[in-house]
Amino acid sequence: MRILLVEDDNKVAYWLGAKFQAKGHYLMLATSGEHALKLLASQVFDIVVLDRMLPGIDGIEVLERLRGKRHPPVIILSTIDQASERVVGLRAGAQDYLGKPFDFSELLVRMELLVQRTDRLLKRESRLYVQDLQIDLILREVSRSGQIIDLTEKEFQLLHTLAEHAGQIVPRGMLLEKVWGLQFDPQTNLIDVHVSKLRAKIDKGFDTPLLKTIRATGYVLG
Repeated sequence: MRILLVEDDNKVAYWLGAKFQAKGHYLMLATSGEHALKLLASQVFDIVVLDRMLPGIDGIEVLERLRGKRHPPVIILSTIDQASERVVGLRAGAQDYLGKPFDFSELLVRMELLVQRTDRLLKRESRLYVQDLQIDLILREVSRSGQIIDLTEKEFQLLHTLAEHAGQIVPRGMLLEKVWGLQFDPQTNLIDVHVSKLRAKIDKGFDTPLLKTIRATGYVLG
């Protein structure tokens, strides 16, 4: 999982970071609500672990600012564990709420279930749209401005992954995992070759390029 941990307590952040990384998960830390919102606007995560009490804007306001936007599932961690506060957090947009102190194994299971549920919901979507680009996930057809674009299976998987996170930077490592099933970087131009071919098909002949390369980081569609 690609995890965004929003936590201002250094001891808790270090402890959770070590636990997540020991399980093989990618972790990025935000120590404030403002920082978390910036990261969510520019990068891709599978889940957000959000502390309720933060300096500046708190966890509830972070959720309120995310309302109406596409974002990963959120689980709140909080020392405030009364039923009324859990209701506030869930109504603000969190998918789960866990009181501190907590057992790490329970947190991890809750996170895994949330990610699995989100993946199932995404798979139910039959079409994705990025500006004038349309991706039909049932027929596995791609068109732009009504013009059918013929893609190979890998190109389709690559485009699908990018479209699910349109407008966000999708890291190379995530593409290797989602499209090729690799947990490591083979240090080849595998991705570059496929992205180049995909770009030629979806951008050539159109006024506005959709597929952009972010040097040394990844790619953005849209």
